[in-house]
Amino acid sequence: MKKLLLSALTVALTASVWSCGGEKKSESAASESTGQTSVADFKGKTLNILCWEGYADKKFTQAFEEKYGVTIKGTYFGSSDELIAKLTAGGGEVYDIVTPSPDMAQALVERDLVQPIDLKKITHYDSLAGKLRSMQDVVKDGQTYGVPFTWGPDYLVYNADVIKTEPTSWNELFKPEYKGKVALWDDISSLYLAGMLLGYDKPDKGGIYNMTEPQLAEVKKKLMQLKPQVRKYWVTAGELDNLMKNKEVTLAVGWPLTPATLKKEGMNVKGLIPKEGATGWIDRLMITKNTANKDLAEAWIDYITQAENMAKVGEVTNYSVANPNAKRFMSAELQEITQMNNTDYYFERLNFWQYVKNRKRYNEIWNEIKSGA
Repeated sequence: MKKLLLSALTVALTASVWSCGGEKKSESAASESTGQTSVADFKGKTLNILCWEGYADKKFTQAFEEKYGVTIKGTYFGSSDELIAKLTAGGGEVYDIVTPSPDMAQALVERDLVQPIDLKKITHYDSLAGKLRSMQDVVKDGQTYGVPFTWGPDYLVYNADVIKTEPTSWNELFKPEYKGKVALWDDISSLYLAGMLLGYDKPDKGGIYNMTEPQLAEVKKKLMQLKPQVRKYWVTAGELDNLMKNKEVTLAVGWPLTPATLKKEGMNVKGLIPKEGATGWIDRLMITKNTANKDLAEAWIDYITQAENMAKVGEVTNYSVANPNAKRFMSAELQEITQMNNTDYYFERLNFWQYVKNRKRYNEIWNEIKSGA
């Protein structure tokens, strides 16, 4: 998900992990025994994936390409709004697979831009985390349109060398001593955070994704109060890393990627979920409505959801992956970075993004906040 600075942090899996021959062999054997596709069927074809940066990396696509004699071509988008723009501007017949976040996935279903997936062809679907499979935003008329891929939190990132006492609340962002030392993601998800601070996620977690006009006015007021604190609305994870490294910011809304990256560079940057909770995202694999390569797309989804291959995705992206069995192919360090060693805690505390029906209005409010209008 999102824009990454992938080269900054690639944690190598240890030799001991990859030598878990019995487990690795078991996964491969399962795949081969249930294979429903032929190499000859796909040879010479290209699978076009419209995705968040890093989701079509050679480190986990190459083996599939060699097996089937195909090419996987990734086209990256930087925001959910960019995804929908590319898909509706003639991209519906160009791309075979898309990887939307949950605040856009349902919109793709509602707009008839994607098609149901034959889960019988996704060998490891039942092995994916039940929490992620149970979300109904990509289910329509009993058919499933999306397969869980990666997930993670939007949580509080801070410089622990500056802030000696671990923060417990998002209100830390508002403290006078951090004026001009805060960074927020340049995304409407900042409205979700403000809504959560105002209690609009209670009793219904979905409340922050369907705020009324008066609630949006209060959200805007809250974020305008925070504006003097904000040094930068960051766009890429690499940009946030640099802000932290240069000591321009002390606190931020970020992803586990940033503490993990900066830890490797010797910084004492930490991340946590404050007492109010945090929002989270889950990116899915969806097949476009007009693809000419549906069978190949299903074969890719079947391949990449295998535990061993999902571990490679985690290695490249540093995000949590949907198949919990991927832990068997991860080093202890990579499990820590991706939170794969503590998924129950995160599932319990996260309010996963939901479909934002009034997304246009959310974007208007967010632009007004950034411009100070």
